[in-house]
Amino acid sequence: MTLLALLRHGQTDWNFERRVQGRTDIPLNDTGRAQALVAADTLRGGDWTRIVASPLRRAEETAEIIASVLELDAPSTHAGLVERDYGQGEGVLVADFFARWGDGPVPGAETLDELATRAHDAIAEVAAVAPAEPTIVVAHGGLIRSLIGLATDGRLPAPGERLENASVTLFALEDSGLELVQYTTASA
Repeated sequence: MTLLALLRHGQTDWNFERRVQGRTDIPLNDTGRAQALVAADTLRGGDWTRIVASPLRRAEETAEIIASVLELDAPSTHAGLVERDYGQGEGVLVADFFARWGDGPVPGAETLDELATRAHDAIAEVAAVAPAEPTIVVAHGGLIRSLIGLATDGRLPAPGERLENASVTLFALEDSGLELVQYTTASA
């Protein structure tokens, strides 16, 4: 069994503006850096031995801050942990995104099924490197939401729930599958 703490990156200016980021590489803002420090304190004492991040700068910088505070080796990156590709939806205000496309397909976007498969494959690869080592994984809201959905057969996240920046969701990855251990959200 591998214990995985999936952490959403800290806030960016686009998060603050409520814009869809997707794979657009937006850096952390000062609030996001402060959130990473708080997240590190939350994770302190968890016997974490390594940290892996999405290669997008907002996730990688969050991981670097956490690794420094927890005195872990520098984070490695895994390309499979990048955020969902939102196609034409990237950069659009969240309200406009839902008004334009709702739950329907977005031109040029990665489908939710494609995202779920990629997310599961990525964390399985991360876990396979050191299966007995508790690992922090810094990634993105859409990717983590897809894993929550996989682990709960779609029961969670509920409509209107969102993952806060720098929130931590705990999973156990076993031969039998992915198990949700701890889940925290806020209403939209």
